[in-house]
Amino acid sequence: MHVAQKFEQLLESYRRPDGHRWTGQQLDEATGGVVTRSYVTNLRKGRIENPGYEKMKAIAKAIGFAPDVWFEESLGDGRPGGRAEESSGLAGRVEHLFDAMTNPRTGEPYTNADVARMTLGDLSEEEVEGIRSGTIGDPTVSQVSALANVFGVATSYLLN
Repeated sequence: MHVAQKFEQLLESYRRPDGHRWTGQQLDEATGGVVTRSYVTNLRKGRIENPGYEKMKAIAKAIGFAPDVWFEESLGDGRPGGRAEESSGLAGRVEHLFDAMTNPRTGEPYTNADVARMTLGDLSEEEVEGIRSGTIGDPTVSQVSALANVFGVATSYLLN
């Protein structure tokens, strides 16, 4: 699902307390300018294909949902969701995060080395690669937790 479609689903599902959908101006104000009105417009129109995690987190906090909801395949739209991720387990979910998120400083996808550095020594580059590829099929809780922290998702997202 394209991020613009997902954003529309989220706007429809998580409405303001008065029942109305969030506007770009309201999100700009609610995020303290982290997500500008024009950014919301560009996101809705599909001009932004890979929003950075900080923007996704700010939108989630403002609207009132957990940031990992961005990565759920379905919000009850009647279509089956998440089958590929379920069948490939932890490695598939980690790979999905690598595909979905970009480094906000560079706009480029994260590398195994980037993620290893971001775990502050909890994971080596080789361990990140092993978890991504599935060659480390049973990582420790601390390894999974370190990955979840880097991507800002709940550990349960990776383990479900």
